Amino acid sequence: MNEEQRIIGITMGDPSGIGPEIILKSFNNPAVNGKKVLVIGDYDVMKAASGILSNLDFKLERVSSVKECTFSKDILNILDLGLTDMKTFQKGVIQPASGNAAFRYIKKAVSLVMSKEISAIATAPLNKEALHFAGHNYPGHTEILAGLTGTRDYTMLLHDRKLSVIHVSTHISLLDAIKTLNGERIEKVIEMADTAMRKLVNGVPRIAVAGLNPHAGENGLFGMEEKNIIAPAVKKMKQKGFNVEGPVPPDTVFLHAVKGKYDIVVAMYHDQGHIPLKLLGFDSGVNITVGLPFVRTSVDHGTAFEIAWQGIAREDSMTEAIRLAWELSK
Repeated sequence: MNEEQRIIGITMGDPSGIGPEIILKSFNNPAVNGKKVLVIGDYDVMKAASGILSNLDFKLERVSSVKECTFSKDILNILDLGLTDMKTFQKGVIQPASGNAAFRYIKKAVSLVMSKEISAIATAPLNKEALHFAGHNYPGHTEILAGLTGTRDYTMLLHDRKLSVIHVSTHISLLDAIKTLNGERIEKVIEMADTAMRKLVNGVPRIAVAGLNPHAGENGLFGMEEKNIIAPAVKKMKQKGFNVEGPVPPDTVFLHAVKGKYDIVVAMYHDQGHIPLKLLGFDSGVNITVGLPFVRTSVDHGTAFEIAWQGIAREDSMTEAIRLAWELSK
C-alpha cells in the first residue's frame, strides 16, 4: 500500500487513563505529525486532554466518518463516537463507562480496518478491570481483537530497537502455561515470528527459542519439557528451513539477543518475555499482535491512572507504535 492510501486508526484507550494525552503528544512529534492518522474515540475527551497540554501545534477536528477527514500537519481528526458523558466522567479512576468506551473504540476500529477504510490500528492502553466491570470479559486487547476477527492462531510480539520477544502463552497462569505447553503451538509461534520479523529486519530473521526450566532443563536434570517438547519442535522447524536455535537457557538467551546474535526470542510464557523487554524498553517498547488479518500495534504499558490527566505521561511507546503501524502497513 502506498503512502497516499495509508491511514492509521488510533484507538483512544480508556478515557480515564493516559491514552488521550499520549496520543496528542505523539501527533506533536515529527515522527507522527503529517502522517494520515485518525483517532477513534471521543472528541470531548480529546479536547479536554488538549487543555492540559501546552505547545500543541495543531487543532482537533471532529468527524463522523473517514471520508470527512482532512489530513494535514495542522489537523488531528477525531472520529467521535460520543460515548463519554463529561458530566460524570472521572479522571484517573476505574469506571465501567470508560471500560465500555475503550471496548467500543476497538470494535469500531476493527470494522474500519476490515472494510479497508483504514490500513492499520495502533491502540492506546485500556484497563482490564474497567473492561470487566463493563461486562467485557476479555484478558486484554489481544484477545478482543482475536475474538472480533475470528482469529485462532495469534500471539503477542514485543518489539524494541534493542530486543524483540514473541510469546508461546500470555494471559494465563504460570501453572497453566506449563501444563498446556505443546510442540504444535511452539512450531506455530516460530512460524509467526519468522513472518513478522521478515518485515522488521528486511531479511531472514535469526530466531532463538528459550527453554522453560533453569539451564534449559540441563538434559532432564531440572525438567523434561525441553527434551520432550521444545527441542523436537525446534528440530522440526529447522528441517523446514527456518533459521531457529534452541532451546537456549532462558537466563542467557536475552543477553545474546541484545548483543546481536538473534533477532527475536520465542519466550515460553508471559513474564519470561515481558521482564527483559520492559527492563530495556519500558517507555519505547511496542506490542504487535501477530496473526491478525491486519497490522495492529500498541503501547507496551498500561493506563497509568496514578499519573493520568496531569500532563506528565511519556508518549515514546505510543509514538513508536504509530510509526511502526505506518511502516508495517506498506
